[in-house]
This record gives sequence, structure tokens and C-alpha cells, in this order.
Amino acid sequence: MSEPALRLDKWLWYARFFKSRSTASRVCAAGRLRIDGTVVNKAHHKIEVGDVLTFPQARLIRVVKVLALATRRGPAPEARLLYEDLKPPGAASSQPSSPDPVRSGGRPNKRDRRALQRLKDQD
Repeated sequence: MSEPALRLDKWLWYARFFKSRSTASRVCAAGRLRIDGTVVNKAHHKIEVGDVLTFPQARLIRVVKVLALATRRGPAPEARLLYEDLKPPGAASSQPSSPDPVRSGGRPNKRDRRALQRLKDQD
């Protein structure tokens, strides 16, 4: 008898990696997801317990090991029990650091614009 399996897009949605199942399907169809190192192009690909998934999520590359298959999309604490997060070597944290817009040369905010205007008016 074969082991139980679940559609890839459903599992990604159940595990709360994507807000909708259609978004999970698009990531799969774009060929951005790997199962045990093999590129997958189909959302209906079956996954089993023990598979290692690698996929982009926002600005992160997620590497997770499937620990369980779900039957529904439950709350976040329940979803975290479905996988083990395997951080790639050299990844310091799982969250990207948000740069300070003032230090990185981003757009000035309202306060900065008013300060610039006061300097221009003094000249």
C-alpha cells in the first residue's frame, strides 16, 4: 500500500506559506519550486512526509522539510507543526533586514522635506 500524499499547492496553502492556493499554484507553475532538488512545474505534484521543499517567499528562499500532511488550513500554530524550517548555510536569520530609508538614500519623508525647505528658504 502506498504512503499518503497531498497536492503540492494544497500543502503550501495549508502550511500558510502563501495567502491563497492560486498563489501557491502560480509559484509551482513558474518552475520556482524544488522537491528534493528536482524542479517541479505542476501544482498537482504529490508530496509525502520527508520531502524537502525549496521555494522563494517574498525576498527569502525557504527550505523546509515536510513533517506531516494536513487535512485543512488551520491556525498558524497548527500549520507550523507541518514542517521543519531548514535554514540554508550562511543564513543568519529568516527575516530580511529592512534598511533604514534615511541612511540608504531613500526618499525623504515629510519631516525631511520640511527641513530641506527651511534650509532653502534661509539662503
